[in-house]
Amino acid sequence: MIPRLSALLAGFLVTGCTLAPPYERPASPVAPAYPDAPEGFAKPAPATSRSAGDIGWREFFRDLRLQGVIAAALENNRDLRVAALRIDEARALYRVQRADLLPQLDATAGFTRQRTSAAQSRNGQGEIRQSYQAGGAVIAYELDFFGRVRNLSDAALAQYLSTEEARRAAQLSLVAEVAKAYLAERSYAEQYAIARSTLDARNRTYALTRQRYDAGMAAALDLQDNESLVAQARVAVAELGRLRAQAQNALEVLVGTPLATLGGLPAPLTLSENSVIADIPAGLPSDLLVRRPDIRQAEQQLQSANAIVGAARAAFFPRITLTATAGSISPTLASLFGSDTATWSFAPQLVLPVFDLGRNRANLDLAEVRLRIQATNYERTIQVAFREVADALSALATLQETVEGQVQVRDAEAARYRLVSQRWRNGVGGQMESLDAQRQLLAAEQALIQARQLRLANAIDLYRALGGGLTECGPVASATLP
Repeated sequence: MIPRLSALLAGFLVTGCTLAPPYERPASPVAPAYPDAPEGFAKPAPATSRSAGDIGWREFFRDLRLQGVIAAALENNRDLRVAALRIDEARALYRVQRADLLPQLDATAGFTRQRTSAAQSRNGQGEIRQSYQAGGAVIAYELDFFGRVRNLSDAALAQYLSTEEARRAAQLSLVAEVAKAYLAERSYAEQYAIARSTLDARNRTYALTRQRYDAGMAAALDLQDNESLVAQARVAVAELGRLRAQAQNALEVLVGTPLATLGGLPAPLTLSENSVIADIPAGLPSDLLVRRPDIRQAEQQLQSANAIVGAARAAFFPRITLTATAGSISPTLASLFGSDTATWSFAPQLVLPVFDLGRNRANLDLAEVRLRIQATNYERTIQVAFREVADALSALATLQETVEGQVQVRDAEAARYRLVSQRWRNGVGGQMESLDAQRQLLAAEQALIQARQLRLANAIDLYRALGGGLTECGPVASATLP
């Protein structure tokens, strides 16, 4: 009977129909091309390198210390660990759901010993009976004629793939956020160094002014101005020291371990020495559909919701389940597998919904609403991705102009400070003019550091928005952004 039962089960395993709506990818709700550069600024030069997804982050970031920090973050960041564990969770759930596509075959064995009452016995006396059983059983296997089980399995598979894309998106964001946090810490460190140098210079100037005041060669107003500038420099040093410490704390949270524990890291580069690849081709907005893991994640969630609709539709149709057993029963263990001990049972069951107070209709409405929600989320994800790329591209040329202009401002203020200081030392100019030139130079130097940080951060945003940061290595490209 077992071969016959197996052949019968194989016949029922023929794939039934599916009631899920045909999946169609929604049209991209964005323009077919990115907007041009702002008026008055040159468009970026045509790119000659590969796409952002083909450029490893070790190629993109040239600072060896930053490479080591990113590598540590990919290994230790807790959010990324959770994302990886979510993949294992989704994979296990998919395997559980997929198992329902095939019947579960159980091997059974048992021993029963019981005493019957005198009323049940023919001879009016109670007796003890015993039996041994062995065989196989298929219990409550659903014949998936309308695709309910298969749609649930497809939905679980799409959720698993969505979780994998979520981990990729988390990795991409982590690489970008670590790099930007590193640049922020370096920016505050450089501004802090300039503030310390300014404080030392103002202390020397104050000491010299004090000597001149004691000798009757300087006015009290000059002494008070110098004292005020020294206090302002002390405040700036304290503020930048706090900001630098907080930026380092934020970076260590992303890395997942204190930076002091990362041995072998080289000395950091200054923002002026730092460089990243600049000739990343933006391509077309449609390219983001295959580059960006967050868009692929949203599409997998949409496909999962589409399959759930099919399962909800199948709930309106009959469900046929099958329970079957085959084996042997014998009063003695020795004769358990004898020729006259075979037994079998076959019990198909059909369940047809008749009255459920609208439960199935409500479940279908819920599934269809969630499908529309996922479609809207998918379109919104595309719009956000388009905006991120467009914003980064529009800022690319303007930030380059900003840095170049700020370099000229810094150089001009430095030259002015040298001339004014020389005039003051020679007794030609006033001290107030020299102090004002010093303030302007400090402001120009700090603005230049901030402009360089902003330009590098924008390049990182463009790299991430175009899908870069998933791979680690690749051929080195030539063009760089200093």
